[in-house]
Amino acid sequence: DKANMFHLIRRCCFHKPFKLQKVTGPRLLLYGKYKTTWASLGIWLQRDMCLLSRSPSLNPASVYAIKLQAFHTSLPIFKKKTTRESETKDSGILQRSMKLLKDSPKPALYLSLAGLIPFVSVPLSMAIQGTYYPELAFAQVTYGAVTVSFLGGMRWGFALPENSPAKPDWMNLANSVITPLLAWQALLFKDITQGAIMLVMALGIALHYDVSLLPTYPRWFKVLRVVGTVVMVLSLLATLALKAFSEEQLSNGGNKWQN
Repeated sequence: DKANMFHLIRRCCFHKPFKLQKVTGPRLLLYGKYKTTWASLGIWLQRDMCLLSRSPSLNPASVYAIKLQAFHTSLPIFKKKTTRESETKDSGILQRSMKLLKDSPKPALYLSLAGLIPFVSVPLSMAIQGTYYPELAFAQVTYGAVTVSFLGGMRWGFALPENSPAKPDWMNLANSVITPLLAWQALLFKDITQGAIMLVMALGIALHYDVSLLPTYPRWFKVLRVVGTVVMVLSLLATLALKAFSEEQLSNGGNKWQN
């Protein structure tokens, strides 16, 4: 009975037959020095064990996986971007933007830059002379209203051709009408400050439409739109700053005259 049980255990647990040998004395030391180590013995037992690997309930790999899942439950550590990495990324964006501007068609680039001259010249001329001119400020707001209306009508021209990627649906055509309405409203204000603020809002909405809602525009055109919008907004804000400075000087001068 014992022999049958031994053969049964050998057949179920081991692929290779083995013999039990009684090893004692120097032979044991020699055998342990040249033949095997504890690590190799563990690897040999893990490789030749078949019963545990076949049984899904006693699979040691699943047990160790459960233990690992239980212990490795800490939150992931996010590596913070260093200042050098952020500066490199920003410089890369600027370099790509400048490259896109250089690669843009020359007529579109030069005409767009020339169209910014009326915006920049108004606050620049008033700052050089040191005087605020309401007529020049109104001319700047009027030119801004015309520019915003042009940007709105440009989407109609982009959506109407049959082979255009933008469809002439309610989204594209209705959004094109909103910015001209805001520009018209800017001309109705008696105060230049309110008109300029309305134009800044209209320019921001138009830029959002061109960059986000119409992604089929060329990349160079999107960069050109961002640069143009930033220059126009800064010019309008500079005019408002000069207006506020001039009004403050007039109020201070009137108070001194009364005193």
